[in-house]
Amino acid sequence: MPSVLIVDDASFMRMMIKDILSKNEFVIAGEASNGEEAVTMYKDLQPDLVMMDITMPEKDGIAALKEIKNNDPAAQIIMCSAMGQQSMVIDAIQAGARDFIVKPFQADRVMDAINKVLG
Repeated sequence: MPSVLIVDDASFMRMMIKDILSKNEFVIAGEASNGEEAVTMYKDLQPDLVMMDITMPEKDGIAALKEIKNNDPAAQIIMCSAMGQQSMVIDAIQAGARDFIVKPFQADRVMDAINKVLG
């Protein structure tokens, strides 16, 4: 079963993603509330996939994405963005994100992105 690290500064968003993933038999490797935690936890947990918010305190999702990809070029990361963050989404894809999903999440869109990335 694939393991997923969920990164979002809003705990209810983490809960929503966790709910979708658990129903689809994914293992939740861990939860981080900012990019700094995400980088550390990625190294410790080596999850199959990271679901990462773009806008967070301490270190945003794009900075964390770049750092994780530097340490592990094979890292599979899906970015989560609010509506209207198109330029950030483009930055994220250029920095190596595999896909992105837009909030509010639709379970089927989340699973489509994950299945596409994990193939």
